[in-house]
Amino acid sequence: MSLLVAGSIATDHLMSFPGRFNDSLVVDQLDKLSVSFLVEDLDVRRGGCAANICFGLGNLGLRPVLVGAVGEDFAEYRAWLERHNVDCGSVHVSETRHTARFVCTTDSSMAQIASFYAGAMSEAREIELKPIVDRVGEPDYVIIGPDDPQGMLRHTEECRQRGYRFLADPSQQLAFGDGELIRPLIDGADILFSNEYEASLITQKTGWSREEVLSRVGTWVVTLGPAGVRIDREGEESVLVPAVPEIEKVEPTGVGDAFRAGFMAALTWGLSHERAAQLGCLLAVYVVEQVGTQEYEISRSAFLARCAATYGDDAVADFEPHLTTIRP
Repeated sequence: MSLLVAGSIATDHLMSFPGRFNDSLVVDQLDKLSVSFLVEDLDVRRGGCAANICFGLGNLGLRPVLVGAVGEDFAEYRAWLERHNVDCGSVHVSETRHTARFVCTTDSSMAQIASFYAGAMSEAREIELKPIVDRVGEPDYVIIGPDDPQGMLRHTEECRQRGYRFLADPSQQLAFGDGELIRPLIDGADILFSNEYEASLITQKTGWSREEVLSRVGTWVVTLGPAGVRIDREGEESVLVPAVPEIEKVEPTGVGDAFRAGFMAALTWGLSHERAAQLGCLLAVYVVEQVGTQEYEISRSAFLARCAATYGDDAVADFEPHLTTIRP
């Protein structure tokens, strides 16, 4: 059995602005918007939603299969991921385009302004899942993250046709897409991931109520920032999971990807959705405490201590047997 993680693979260019974007915006002049922010620093990091999720899964001892499209400039990034237990054997390499770029500036209040260059990502629509499954085995789950929209639609439809359980994570594409794109991306998903704002976009753009969305997906996992996570299922009371307190909030990019990695790992281990959300929150806090989406290292003892402090000894007992590959 395997985990297929489909989505963007990119290089992140992360900058910090010491002020607040809000102080430079004039509400009644937004139609004439032209602003420039003098940033203090620039960090170039490995990123992309699918690659970030795979990195997190690899750090928890799993061997996820990365599904996405890159340029010929991917060689060094490939070596990094493979060193962290990621199967890159099915990554599509473009002959004409560079690997995607994410350019993001974060202000002092953690607000962000970002741009994304798709590049080779546009060739994700050329990837078929069946040959990958033939190579690695029947998947436990296929997570379909933000990617080339036509590629996302192709992967989702193939999952429905072939009976692969899929997790829908349209994320950044919700702002770009309309109801015609979003409805088929989430219909029939085993799990739908979104944050609270994206949840509102989903109901607004699909025309479905919250109850109608829940009738079309198995579980809806909504991240709530510092308030934690809400897990919704049709006809059941919501389950609320608190976040893990951070030591220092440095950079939020990639936090959601780490959460999804932890959630998927727990599912693979056969744990409950509540435990999955707890593990996701544990992994996510490591990302927010530093710059870069793949720069964290996990110490088994510190990881379990943070788990016990937030979720108790029972959670530690459920996680500990599975953390066999993490350093002491």
